[in-house]
Amino acid sequence: MKSAGFCRRPLSMFVSLALMPALPLAAAEVASTQLDQIVVEGDWLGTSDKESVKTYTGARNVVDSEELHERGALNLEDALRKVPGIQVLDETGTGILPNIGVRGLNPLRSERVQLLVDGYPVAIGPYTNVGVSLFPVTLPSLEAVDIARGGAAVHYGPNNVGGVLNLITKPIPNAFEQTLRERLLIAEDTGHVLTDTYYRAGGFVTDNLGLQFQANLQKGNGFRDHSDTEVQNYIFDVDYFADDINEFKAQLQYYDVTAALPGALSPAAYEADRNQSQRPYDGYDADMWRGTLTWIHTPSEELEFQWRNFAHRADRTFFFGQHETIKIDPDTGNPKLSYDMDPANKATHVADSPRIFNVYGTEPRVTKQLGNHTLMLGGRYVREEVEFDVNRLQLSDGSYNDTVRDWDFTTNAYAAYVSDTISLLDDRLTLTPGIRYEEVRTDYRDDNSGDISDNHTTAWLPGLTLGLQATDEVFLFANAQRSLVPVQTAQVIREGAVANETAWNYELGARWQPYSSLETSATLFRIDYEDQIQYNKAQSVYENLGETRQQGIELEGRWQATGELALGLGYTFLDTELLSGDNSGNELPNAPRHRVSADAVYQTGLWTASATALYAGESFSDTANTQTEEPNGSAGKLPSYTLINTRLGRDIALGNDMTLNVGLGVNNLLDDDAYFRGADVSPVGRLPMPGRTYVLEGQLSF
Repeated sequence: MKSAGFCRRPLSMFVSLALMPALPLAAAEVASTQLDQIVVEGDWLGTSDKESVKTYTGARNVVDSEELHERGALNLEDALRKVPGIQVLDETGTGILPNIGVRGLNPLRSERVQLLVDGYPVAIGPYTNVGVSLFPVTLPSLEAVDIARGGAAVHYGPNNVGGVLNLITKPIPNAFEQTLRERLLIAEDTGHVLTDTYYRAGGFVTDNLGLQFQANLQKGNGFRDHSDTEVQNYIFDVDYFADDINEFKAQLQYYDVTAALPGALSPAAYEADRNQSQRPYDGYDADMWRGTLTWIHTPSEELEFQWRNFAHRADRTFFFGQHETIKIDPDTGNPKLSYDMDPANKATHVADSPRIFNVYGTEPRVTKQLGNHTLMLGGRYVREEVEFDVNRLQLSDGSYNDTVRDWDFTTNAYAAYVSDTISLLDDRLTLTPGIRYEEVRTDYRDDNSGDISDNHTTAWLPGLTLGLQATDEVFLFANAQRSLVPVQTAQVIREGAVANETAWNYELGARWQPYSSLETSATLFRIDYEDQIQYNKAQSVYENLGETRQQGIELEGRWQATGELALGLGYTFLDTELLSGDNSGNELPNAPRHRVSADAVYQTGLWTASATALYAGESFSDTANTQTEEPNGSAGKLPSYTLINTRLGRDIALGNDMTLNVGLGVNNLLDDDAYFRGADVSPVGRLPMPGRTYVLEGQLSF
């Protein structure tokens, strides 16, 4: 056990009920083998555990290690399906390209939610490339996921209209320990096998120095043809206590992925065989080096200073076939070269779109308690350097054009924020006003033509949160926050009206725990969006939808029915509407009105059985709300679907402090043929989600 001299004490426990102001999300709930230390609650959300959720002043869920790894989920996306308000569209079954949406915001490439790893931005471009076209995360390396859908915008930015997802990696254990896990995913329809091998070793080598290494290797095929996948993920962690008041944490990661992408199918091809591929040239190749360094200085119980630094270098390339045709421009009457992405048309050339990102960021913050006030002041500087190219290989003669597009972007972003948590009524009431200032400048140069331009954005983002412990059983909360999404580099490459996006988020909610075995919550939410940008797949342009509105209610309950049986139930009602433009009054795409989730866990002795179920209602795939499907599948109503996962696992004690857990799971038990419309480099057609898949796994801890 770590000596008391190196422990960090709570900041006068100002977190007693509601808000814990500061940036960013806290580390995972301390495992039984981790240091038994008290951590200064200088982070806005405090510790990422289910107890912290109970008094948080916004909609929030923590998916813990057991839920991530022992519920039969194929990947991270699958594990998040049961969270209220979350919409997941799984195109690969391997988790390499997640599509996660919140409260009716576009889930494609998870571009409407801020993703963090251990509190650090993980988007390939935190300000101007928020779409997750490179996702350096694998499920086995995660300890928990903290999902805050409201009340956090002042302390995060930008791109938190849909909330913040903090992916928390495995903590360094106190005593040295090792974990070895092997997992097989077997697709029933094709017999494809994906192996998933994970190894972890770590612990404190001295009283004040902890080291940990993780390696995760995935190799094989996804559930469809043309889906060969190989992933390598290596993470090295260091935690060093220099003295009683100074702690340093560092992480270095290398992530590499190569995958064939089966892409979307025409409706006819989908009906014939949903596991086939009509896009033989589509593929994906990416790698990323990431590094983080944090200094935590705690000179007293009332004061904490953190200085967080991060950097990454990423190189990612999509390969995609296109059909070249000549069309008549309706405006001029002149012939115009067009590139058709219809999966039924044979490709005439293969385009590749390499992107190289160099990103650096630094983020100091200080938290100070003064009587019943807890002040937090922080700032951030981020620099993004992006090389944005497009090349084409002509299939007819093998000629290669490496000058189709050669663009460079440089972004400098500055942010400052301040908040004050005021505790009243014997700490039963907390009120937190706050404000954030963002300034973003992006300089653009076309190296082919010599054209240059810039985009300069400034914005004040105020927020107010309120939490009240009305009774011992009832906690009430309300919040209002403003958020910003700057113009994205991807929006510049296509025609269309783009703008900086802003939105107001509102929540009103309650948590009620009448008994220790029963917990319930209800949240009313509303998002008022201005200048929401949406990609029109059919016309290959970005559309400014103008004003939009998303509103609804999220209900959730959990009951420990007996000592062995736990039951959970969730429901989300979502109402979305376009408020301006030609499609005013229509619903937003990929936004089902009804979502119902349920789960059951039964534990007896060393056995654990679980089942999870999700129902998602019908939705539209375009802003025109097209009812009848287009012949090529570019638009049309999306049917409802039901997904059920089951798992049976057992712990086996092997002696000498060694434990083996073995499990058998069935994912998508009913083999529901869910699909959505194409994404990214394959935008036209139906994109199948994984069919019935068997999961065999064993984990040895020693």
